[in-house]
Amino acid sequence: MKKIAIIGAGPTGIYTFFSLLKNQIPLSISLYEQAREAGVGMPYSNEENSRMMLANIASIEIPPIFLTYIDWLRNQSESHLARYGVDRDSLHVRQFLPRILLGEYFRDQFLELVEQAKKQGFEVEVHESCKVTDLEIASGQVKLWAEGKSLAQAFDLAVIATGHVWPDEDPSVRTFFPSPWSGLMEAKIPACQIGILGTSLSAIDAAMAVVVQHGTFTESEDKQIQFHLDEGQEKLNITLMSRSGILPEADFYCPIPYEPLNIATEDAVENEIAAGSDGLLDRVFKLIVKEIESVDPGWSERISLRSLDADSFPEAWFADRKENDPFRWAESNLIEVERNKRDRRTVPWRYSILRLHEVVQEIVPHLNEQDAKRFNAGLARVFIDNYAAIPSHSIRRLLALREAGIINIAALGTEYKMEVKERQTVIFSQGERYEYEVFIDARGQKPLKTKDLPFPTLRKQLETTGEDIPDVGKDYTLMAPACARGRIAFGALPYLMHDQPFVQGLTVCADIGEAIANAIVEPASHVRKRVPFIEL
Repeated sequence: MKKIAIIGAGPTGIYTFFSLLKNQIPLSISLYEQAREAGVGMPYSNEENSRMMLANIASIEIPPIFLTYIDWLRNQSESHLARYGVDRDSLHVRQFLPRILLGEYFRDQFLELVEQAKKQGFEVEVHESCKVTDLEIASGQVKLWAEGKSLAQAFDLAVIATGHVWPDEDPSVRTFFPSPWSGLMEAKIPACQIGILGTSLSAIDAAMAVVVQHGTFTESEDKQIQFHLDEGQEKLNITLMSRSGILPEADFYCPIPYEPLNIATEDAVENEIAAGSDGLLDRVFKLIVKEIESVDPGWSERISLRSLDADSFPEAWFADRKENDPFRWAESNLIEVERNKRDRRTVPWRYSILRLHEVVQEIVPHLNEQDAKRFNAGLARVFIDNYAAIPSHSIRRLLALREAGIINIAALGTEYKMEVKERQTVIFSQGERYEYEVFIDARGQKPLKTKDLPFPTLRKQLETTGEDIPDVGKDYTLMAPACARGRIAFGALPYLMHDQPFVQGLTVCADIGEAIANAIVEPASHVRKRVPFIEL
């Protein structure tokens, strides 16, 4: 019976465990989770989120385990769902619900996984409140240390499924938060000038975590939301800021599962990759143009799509938002997408970009340095903007804060500077100076390299390869150095972002988990080519 260690019992660890179970080959599985409860995951934990924070994925998109998310929800009592502001009778598969509720689903499914695995002859150990601090590959096995202590057991394969990595919180500092998950949920934030770097859902959620300490939202039957500031909290003012100062779109209606692409197919992109790196980005962009033109000639003509290239297309994509007040634009966009949802109408050009991002991602490891910079500065931002559309309810709350005079948005440009001081954070942008008594960096996860691994012995072993990024096969297991081959699986998303810049979400976690589980049966021989991801 092979011995498997899964480090991290969030979504990637859960889907890996589930896929191992589906393979029906009894294994000895040990799961290590540093949080109090295994099977929840930081993005959905009660400690790191408020009930206000919405998951940016609906049941229709979540890979099921034993039950679909919607079926699990329908099994819950009305009173339990009401605690999260959810009406049981109005549940539907495209609904965005609180993250904490999704965490409960994963916890329940995890406990069922443990029970079913034992019934199928698996040996299962779950270690909660147990942080793995080091790994070492020796004599064809993997040794683990937890909280500085060597574990007696050695493993045939260790799965690193630690998820996103955020800076540790500093309890002594309550004026600067390096991420929304660095103590913000427990902190008492005063009514003052607050700056939030970022305008994505993470930044908006950070704003929500602050404002609920100083007032309340109310919602009418027609979904109109208002925010009421508590007496004496009038100094509360929040600025969301980013380089462009634009807001994301509201989530739009489209067929799920995705319909196949017609022109920019996987085969077509693979053919362009085989033709060589020089000119690869421009050749693939021509496929993108043809794909969009084939389904939405009207929009293509309106933005003069044929006259654009991989560098100018992003400018056309964001042009409307940059030319309009962000809140007025958000209100107009909200009306449009809600109308389309009621009518079940798909906007073809938006849907094309949504389906294209995973196909186009395959070119990233094959781009030359110049084109990699062009891609990250342009097309990558278009794809991220498109798939990171946010729940309509979050837009409504944001507009309610704007109506209450509490929130505004600033465009910093590309040359801004930030100084973090003991009692304030100062932003210098376009000749202006802005001071904030509380500041939250909500820009999201950065790609990580071998040097960032929190496991010192494993880090040293990988550094002997001379590569900045771990070499992994298609099943996400290490290919180098030789002693590590097939012994470590990298399912931690930050270490995959270099050649998969759009790796995110529960569907990806499920795909990774399935690939890793298959490595037990038949290890991969193909190495993913890795190139440094250019950070801008």
